[in-house]
Amino acid sequence: MRFSKWHGLGNDYLLIERADAGAPLEAPLVRRLCDYHLGIGSDGILEVLAVEGSRADVVIWNPDGSTAELSGNGTRIAARWLARRAAADEVTIAVGRREVRAEMRNGLEVKTDMGRVTVSPTEELDVDGTPLEFTPVSVGNPHAVIRRDPERSELLRLGPLVENHPRFPERTNVQLVRVDSPGEATVGVWERGAGETLSSGTSAVAVAAAALTNGWCASPITVHLAGGDLRVELDDELHAHLTGPAQEICTGEVSAELLAEVATG
Repeated sequence: MRFSKWHGLGNDYLLIERADAGAPLEAPLVRRLCDYHLGIGSDGILEVLAVEGSRADVVIWNPDGSTAELSGNGTRIAARWLARRAAADEVTIAVGRREVRAEMRNGLEVKTDMGRVTVSPTEELDVDGTPLEFTPVSVGNPHAVIRRDPERSELLRLGPLVENHPRFPERTNVQLVRVDSPGEATVGVWERGAGETLSSGTSAVAVAAAALTNGWCASPITVHLAGGDLRVELDDELHAHLTGPAQEICTGEVSAELLAEVATG
């Protein structure tokens, strides 16, 4: 089974074509491959189901073996991989019923059309006995945007508590946000199914949409993440475009020994 490893501002993914895998990926193998000590190590896997010209169907796996509805960094990585393969400047990545159009920019940059974002009214959540205000946002996947200084200790404390709160039966992604200026915000990300991550594209979009709706910022918004910066543009209807880098790290082949071990449990 061949793979390539990529990252978007430190948010790393393995990209595997089903044609190379020979069979659909399953959760036990995903968990093993994503393990940084016993596998290859990654924040998730992009399983390319099929390619037709400049369009590819992709399943996005979290490192815990669950699947994600969408990933901003993941789709950007898949788009750059496909653009190189198809020798095209514009490609489409389909994740489930959602299609993301992507345009290659200068160097490693990719601009993706993330579609319309839904921002709901701010709610209050009881987290470990502490009232916490958050803005619910959907970018095709769920987010809880919290205006709070993104200290790492707070992110590690609050992230898992909010992710698994009964308010979110499907769990949620969590962002702690500090507004730096009308066009900038610094964010700490706790990703559903992955934990603390250096970068998250859909989190950047969720934060920007919440910031615009709540009057914290105006578009375009530069979102500062631990791994680097992403740029989000939003129109009056909260239709979002996300721009950031995607870079290949290496290519390789998973050993038959590892595959056999996982297959036999």
